[in-house]
Amino acid sequence: MRHTRRTFLTAAAASSYSRVLGANDRVGVGFIGYGLIGAQHVFDFRNQKDVDMVALSETYQPRLEQGVAACGGNRTKPYRDFRKMLEDKDVEAVVVSTPDHWHALMTMMACAAGKDVYVEKPMTLFVREGRWMVKVARKHNRVVQVGTQQRSGKHYQHARQLIQAGHIGQIVSVRMTAWRNILPGFGSPADSTAPNDFDYDMWLGPAPKRPYNKQRGIYHFRWFWDYSGGQMTNLGAHHIDIMQWYMGVKGPTAVSSSGGRVALHDIGETPDVQDSLYDYPKFTAIYSSREVSIGRRDGSGLEFFGTKGSLLIGRSGFEVFPDMKADPNNAIPRFKGHPGGGPKAAEFKPEPWTQAMKEPGSSDEQFDLHVRNFVDSVKSRQRPIADVEGGHEVATACHLANISLRTGRKIRWDAAKEEIVGDKEAGAMLERPYRAPWDQVLRSLL
Repeated sequence: MRHTRRTFLTAAAASSYSRVLGANDRVGVGFIGYGLIGAQHVFDFRNQKDVDMVALSETYQPRLEQGVAACGGNRTKPYRDFRKMLEDKDVEAVVVSTPDHWHALMTMMACAAGKDVYVEKPMTLFVREGRWMVKVARKHNRVVQVGTQQRSGKHYQHARQLIQAGHIGQIVSVRMTAWRNILPGFGSPADSTAPNDFDYDMWLGPAPKRPYNKQRGIYHFRWFWDYSGGQMTNLGAHHIDIMQWYMGVKGPTAVSSSGGRVALHDIGETPDVQDSLYDYPKFTAIYSSREVSIGRRDGSGLEFFGTKGSLLIGRSGFEVFPDMKADPNNAIPRFKGHPGGGPKAAEFKPEPWTQAMKEPGSSDEQFDLHVRNFVDSVKSRQRPIADVEGGHEVATACHLANISLRTGRKIRWDAAKEEIVGDKEAGAMLERPYRAPWDQVLRSLL
């Protein structure tokens, strides 16, 4: 693939764009990908009165047509090749809603083309991509918002204030869970020829060349290591983002993960059961994912455990559960017929260590506010609430768990150096090669 001066805007052009934007007070947005989350983003951006839906790019023709219609029809230019959309000067910001393996490269290409970017999580497919994205975004002075929408939820922000103010005491552990049952799985169809209206080679992009299979495209990409990290990088990323944001940490010191594809009967590869234990300097965290058993219906979510109580939070709200003050001697087990001896139970009236609290939330509000934060950041040139650096740190924590699972051993992590300690085999998994010609595009960006 040959690059010309038209492929990417110069720094001067990018700078002039900011001045023009301030004068027009409107943002021209282009969308790459119109799948499950892509359609949500089109809806959310349409609700912003200072946004123009100027372009949409898709590799699957029916979705391209649906997406353009959802954006407003004649006002929105269709592109089968996203590179052509990046050359469109009416596109000032880009929303990347593709499968995970495209997130990093598309974001970097858009930044180099002078576009600001709203990119869905997980931000990367492997660890090194995240540092590359930060480097390119900073080099071109681009705003990059990651789709961890919970950060924009008002109740999430209030809960963060409570945690950091010590409302439930010192945080000693965090539990994160995502449970459902999708047995027997999505099937095992034979490889076939890609539909004529689906540009499968472009869909693959930098990923390895594989025969077409309908389970590898359109949504089901998430169950293959070539394109995703499974539910660890999908649902786990949301929980880990909030945890690290609340706790003010850049990453774990060690990760141990177990599980695998143990019960689903299909051609998927990523785990249907995974349990990951994270070590942080002053607390531990557990992420547990199950695709094949739900258990108690109220047992899923994100919970912080402190010395005064716990805080359970989700998109619908949060609740504080106080622990009760009591004489420690009263916690010693006592049995009928006990001959006596040992500490005697004391008369003690239990009282809560902290105040119980409950606050509702709205998932719709979080999506809307996250988009609003991005558009405002595009105008102000300030860092967004879910900046690329934080997105890199969250994705890294997810990838480390998958590396641990795939190697079968505990991974020790140096967050300052961004290196795996004492394990060359695991360290080699921090980076993957891009398929030609996208490897050349990557080299031109770094």
